[in-house]
Amino acid sequence: MKKAHIIATSSYVPETILTNQQLEQMVDTSDEWIQTRTGIQERRIAGAEEFSSTMGAKAADIALKKAGKTAQDIDCIIVGTLTPDYLFPSTACLIQDLIGAGNIAAFDIQAACSGYVYALSLAKAFIESAQYSCVLVVASEKLSSIVNYQDRSTCVLFGDGSAACIVSAEKTHLSIDSVCLGSDGSQSDLLILPGGGCKNPTSAKTVEENLHYIQMQGKDVFKHAVLRMEASCQECIQKAGIQESDISWLIPHQANMRIINAMAKRFTHLTQDHIYKTVHKYGNTSCSSLGIALDELLQEKAIHPEDKLLLTAFGAGFTWGSSVLTYKGDVA
Repeated sequence: MKKAHIIATSSYVPETILTNQQLEQMVDTSDEWIQTRTGIQERRIAGAEEFSSTMGAKAADIALKKAGKTAQDIDCIIVGTLTPDYLFPSTACLIQDLIGAGNIAAFDIQAACSGYVYALSLAKAFIESAQYSCVLVVASEKLSSIVNYQDRSTCVLFGDGSAACIVSAEKTHLSIDSVCLGSDGSQSDLLILPGGGCKNPTSAKTVEENLHYIQMQGKDVFKHAVLRMEASCQECIQKAGIQESDISWLIPHQANMRIINAMAKRFTHLTQDHIYKTVHKYGNTSCSSLGIALDELLQEKAIHPEDKLLLTAFGAGFTWGSSVLTYKGDVA
C-alpha cells in the first residue's frame, strides 16, 4: 500500500510588520497587556494588493521548487482558508491559474484554524487510494481583512500569511502516519464571523453592526481549545501505534502563548525547546499557522531520522485535528 509523504514544505509572510507599539496608537491596549495575555510581540499584515490567492501562490511556488517539481507535476490542489478572495470562485482555482498548473482538480476547504490538518488528511487519502499522485496543499489567510481594529480583544491576535506542502508517495522527508479530525457545531457561536453568508447577507445593517468582523468569546474558546487538542493528540498517537514519549516535537496551532503553554503541560517529557513556537512574531494566522511553524522548524532545528512530529490545531466550528509525522530524510 502506498503511504503519503510530505516531500517539501514552504511558507510566506508579508513584509509589513504591525507591532504592539503601533497597536497602542490604534486601540486602548499596551505592549505589556498583549504580551502578558498572548505572548505576541508583532504580526505580519498583507499589502493592499496581497490576497489569500497571491500569498498562497508564492508559498506554492517555493514548495514546488524545493520538491524539484513544476506545476505540471501537480494533479490536485487543496486550499485551506477562511478568508477566500471571493465566496466563489474558489481560491484554489485562482492559485491553479497563478502557478500555471494544468486543468487539474482544485478546491477549497473551510475548517478555520484546523484547515491545514484537514487538508493533509484529504491529501493523504488521495495519495494512498492512488486517486492522485502529487497533491499541492496550501493554507493561506488574510485575517487583517476581517479584523476589527477597534476591538482590542481580537485585533491584537491575528496576522496574515501562507504555507504550502507537496504530498506524494515518494518515500522521503515526512511520512504522514496518522491523522485524527473532529468537530462540535453546538459551540459555533463562540467564534464566528456572523455577516456575509446566506443567514445574514451583506447589507447596510450588517456593516453598521460590525457583523463582518471576527467575534470571539476568548475564555470559552481557550477552555475548549486545550481540551480538544489534548484529546485529539492522544487519539492520533494511539492511531499511529506509538507512545507519547516517542514524540520528539510538538507543533501546536499558534493561537496564543497561553494555549500553547497549557498544551505543553500535557507533554511532560518534552522541554520547551521541543515545543515549536512562532506566535510571538506572526500572531495567529489561522490555518496557515501550522504550516508556517512546520516549515520554519524544519529549516531552523536539527531533526533526526525517525523523529516524530505531532501537529495539532483547533479552530472555529468548533473543529480540531492532529497528525503524527515521521522524519525520513533530509528536508527539501
